[in-house]
Amino acid sequence: TWNINGVRARIGNLTHWLTESAPDIVCLQEIKTVDEQFPRAEIEALGYNVETNGQKSFNGVAILSKLPFDEVNRGLPGDDADDHARFIEGVFSTDQGALRVASLYLPNGNPVEDERKFSYKLAWMARLERWAEERLRLEEALVLAGDYNV
Repeated sequence: TWNINGVRARIGNLTHWLTESAPDIVCLQEIKTVDEQFPRAEIEALGYNVETNGQKSFNGVAILSKLPFDEVNRGLPGDDADDHARFIEGVFSTDQGALRVASLYLPNGNPVEDERKFSYKLAWMARLERWAEERLRLEEALVLAGDYNV
């Protein structure tokens, strides 16, 4: 997992690292771009499948995988008004069964005195806990990777 802090500004670093390290799955946070402007072609040229949940100028998450995606879910369930791109889940088939991977960018919530930001963080974390409990009941391999901002 990598908080890339702007994928378009660091695409050279990312493609170099992907080439050198060849990870099977990568989770990115703070891609800071809309889906249509994500540098997909450069990453796909290295043999990766790409799914994003982007947002202009801030937030945004992505999953890069050598395995094809069976399913993709964007946005953490539980708050239809939440338009922050902080969550994407990919499901993959492996020889050992299904693998669920979530790329997370949890809210910062600082300063604690800022009731609006801190309350949003706590509510987001409660939604994540409910989501994780539901996923764990599926008894499938589950990875929660990302920037937890704690």
